[in-house]
Amino acid sequence: MGIIKAGKLAFEYIRRDDEGNVEGITRAIDDVDLDIQQGDFIAILGHNGSGKSTLAKHMNAILYPTEGTVWVDGKDTKEEKYLWDIRQNAGMVFQNPDNQIIGQVVEEDVGFGPENMGIPTKEIWERVEESLKAVGMYEFRKHSPNKLSGGQKQRVSIAGVIAMHPKCIILDEPTAMLDPNGRKEVIRAARALNQVEGVTVVLITHYMEEAIYANQIIVMDKGRIEMQGTPKEVFSRVEELKRLRLDVPQVTLLAYELKKAGLPLPDGIITAQELVDALKKQK
Repeated sequence: MGIIKAGKLAFEYIRRDDEGNVEGITRAIDDVDLDIQQGDFIAILGHNGSGKSTLAKHMNAILYPTEGTVWVDGKDTKEEKYLWDIRQNAGMVFQNPDNQIIGQVVEEDVGFGPENMGIPTKEIWERVEESLKAVGMYEFRKHSPNKLSGGQKQRVSIAGVIAMHPKCIILDEPTAMLDPNGRKEVIRAARALNQVEGVTVVLITHYMEEAIYANQIIVMDKGRIEMQGTPKEVFSRVEELKRLRLDVPQVTLLAYELKKAGLPLPDGIITAQELVDALKKQK
């Protein structure tokens, strides 16, 4: 069994008006099957309201299924006795780093999770050091988080999750509030965790350029999985993605338009280098 698995997962929430009266029921996730393996880097795409963040919140038992089951490391998220294990194994990083940072000093903040787990003090400091180094923030360990940029704060949030030694880290639109440099920093940190430390990464994003580094992309719409495949496979389907109101990476779109104009280019070009190589072959 994979590190995160979902079978026939559905989630409904009740809509209420301003007075609190029930207006109706929205099915935010509708019959989703999922199997994420240890060591995967998965990107989940979809426009607002597609269900991607709702799905993410099932991966560490913030939400529970209305129907179906979610297993994290083989444990059913609905069983309360596993809640602590599940949250330890599947760490979550949210959109706004200010909501996650609680310490007055960077290294204290990162040590907060392991301390709560009852880890011995010596090991806490070892974990703080390795986690901050993993996200390139070790030199800032004595700084106040308030003095950091958005990208730096988000990397500290990620370090705080890594210090708990999770098997999987779920990043729910972690770059939505960041500038382009901050976005690059955070994605670089996530990729390093996956490639160097072997941590499973689930990245929820609406930036297509961030998804090209994943080994699998899941595209959601109206609570269902509409597409699944490698970045090359998914981004080859330009017209379908447009129908789902999604973009493709700019270089993919350029290659697609050049191909439509008559250049014999392959499908699924996702990096500038691939486009350059393909164009060189035209000579």
